[in-house]
Amino acid sequence: MNVEILLTEAEIAEEFTESLEARDLPEKFLYWFPLSVKTWRILAASPAFSGLSSTWETLRENTRDLVSHFDSEVPVVSFGAGDGSKDRMLLREIRAAGKNVKYFPVDASQTLLEAACAAAEDDDFDVTGIKGDISSRMHLLLAADAAEAPRLFLMAGNTLGGFDPLDQIRNISDGMRPGDRLVIDAELDSPEALESASSDAARAFAFAPLASVGVTPEDGRIRFERKEDSRHAGLAMVTKHFQSDRDLRIPLAASEISMARGERIFMNFRYLFTPEAFRWLLESQGRLKVDQQIKSSDNRFTTAVCSKHLQ
Repeated sequence: MNVEILLTEAEIAEEFTESLEARDLPEKFLYWFPLSVKTWRILAASPAFSGLSSTWETLRENTRDLVSHFDSEVPVVSFGAGDGSKDRMLLREIRAAGKNVKYFPVDASQTLLEAACAAAEDDDFDVTGIKGDISSRMHLLLAADAAEAPRLFLMAGNTLGGFDPLDQIRNISDGMRPGDRLVIDAELDSPEALESASSDAARAFAFAPLASVGVTPEDGRIRFERKEDSRHAGLAMVTKHFQSDRDLRIPLAASEISMARGERIFMNFRYLFTPEAFRWLLESQGRLKVDQQIKSSDNRFTTAVCSKHLQ
């Protein structure tokens, strides 16, 4: 298995301790622990995300058109690849279209990255994993440069929603060149969004990093809240935080963190978009051209195919 390391396990372990001390756990830590991976897979397979999967199935049917301008080889760079399950749907169709595939899954989770690489190797794809933090502009651009243009970039599973979408789409766009394509999906704002975000499966996934360091449900609760983002109409987010119900002492490898009753740990958020705001984000902030947009039948998700404007 070939994996290039931009983010070491020692670095992410140190960052986890620093983040917990700061009472703020960003996106990458929700996929780091084995329990996090297990609960994420249960959540991703739940009926709440069937609409998202359907948009990728529709896209799969149009794969030949998506890669028709590529020569014999299609480099595929997947930001926040997870276990690569959605990626592989397209990889197989690209090969069926007579193209060779070079696959570059990018993720901060060692467990998920290894799963993506192993599954791609089982399907006989040429794969190089990149262990990196896509919230880092430098890591994102280095991963983009793993192959020469034109490239097919993927960002699946509402990965964009776990970051500041304005900054993230600009960074992705800065790594693109004419001829590149970007396939990116998002969760649309809906009455069901908060209910889905706070479901039992979602709560188990959110609690997993804390459970992995010895925090129990009796120690406190995770609370969810929907907030508007005032920077543009149609941008909202579901935020979450853990609030302790008693004094806690959380043991870590090289230290112990004390947490008073009533203190909060702010956890990752998840952005929601109206269809208009998502298109604005891609076109205005990302300076991208939306070539195709697929909305799920339940109106809860959308997947877009974008190209880079000529400069």
